[in-house]
Amino acid sequence: MTNASPTAPQRPRVPRRALDGVLLLDKPVGLSSNDALIRAKRLYQAKKAGHTGTLDPLASGLLPLCFGEATKFSQDLLDADKTYEATMRLGVTTTTGDAEGEVLRTRDVHCDDAGVAAALTQFCGEIVQIPPMYSALKRDGKPLYEYARAGQTVEREGRRVTIHALELIACALPDVTFRVTCSKGTYVRTLAEDIGAALGCGAHLIALRRTGVGVLTLEHAVTLDALSDAADGDRDRWLQPVDALLSTFPAVHLDDEATRRFLHGQRLRLADLSISGDVLGAPRVRVYAAYEGPHEGRLLGVAKAADGVLAPDRLVVTAPT
Repeated sequence: MTNASPTAPQRPRVPRRALDGVLLLDKPVGLSSNDALIRAKRLYQAKKAGHTGTLDPLASGLLPLCFGEATKFSQDLLDADKTYEATMRLGVTTTTGDAEGEVLRTRDVHCDDAGVAAALTQFCGEIVQIPPMYSALKRDGKPLYEYARAGQTVEREGRRVTIHALELIACALPDVTFRVTCSKGTYVRTLAEDIGAALGCGAHLIALRRTGVGVLTLEHAVTLDALSDAADGDRDRWLQPVDALLSTFPAVHLDDEATRRFLHGQRLRLADLSISGDVLGAPRVRVYAAYEGPHEGRLLGVAKAADGVLAPDRLVVTAPT
């Protein structure tokens, strides 16, 4: 009879924190958005976390991460305008529209700086883009990139997007660097391809860095390396409050009784409230308790203000009731 081998002692499970806030992460090249989220969530030992829209592994830059109650408002950043600094290489087209693809064609580049600047102006305002085959958009329940990897090309409908600003930063032909602010759903690599086509030589994207999401910028962002090097108690200083995602919404402050009713999901008559600023016509408003009182001016949630009524939309459950 043999003795059973002793089992290795299990490591104690690290308790997860009920953490609420927004982390402005400067994602490095080569890491997926989900992998970046997992690493940050582990460093913060957070119970609940999510990101506000993917950033390709090829791209670096601003990736806002939401913890706890902030995840309820991540959709607002999914819908927000984005700003990027991008570098494209003229004269070469690839299967993916970026440096990860195989070269399809190489052509001579005959344009100059002025020609490039003139081409950029053609893409300002509302334009129509054909989504790339190497994208996560689905056709008959299957992502387009699966068709592309199988060597298939399927028909895609053009989508209207808006280029709010398009600025030439540097032109060291065949490489061109530009800054673009665009609406959600815009593919910057498709924009680079279309600019290259307009110049008659083709192009593909070789670098992409996101510098802004809505009103959020890289100014207060932190890298994963900096988070890893920081002591456990020091990481929270990089967290923004939950309402950092809502700063463009008009604000409403409620007294104690209105706060109680709002937190129970009750609709409030606007005529009964003391409101500073014009909230009518805004898609949603951010709602706070009064500064003086048991709730101390904290964020209660967001609401819709229409037809004379303030209707709760999403509540912050950590607010005391």
